Amino acid sequence: MNDPRAELYAYDLSAARWRKARASGPEHNCVEIADLPGGGVAVRDSKNAHVKPLRFGAAEWSAFRRNIASGSI
Repeated sequence: MNDPRAELYAYDLSAARWRKARASGPEHNCVEIADLPGGGVAVRDSKNAHVKPLRFGAAEWSAFRRNIASGSI
């Protein structure tokens, strides 16, 4: 059985196109995301880009965004 988490972490991010939130300030300290295959995303801290990014599947990312927007988290 395939482990979806393993597939997310197996994806090579060396050529990833990172983008920051539109609401980020001019100091450039922000969270950045990069798209992964299948609708998932990788997430990193721009000021600590050397740290391994977190990775979320499409359903996890959607739930996270929904909960942020609703004020649940």
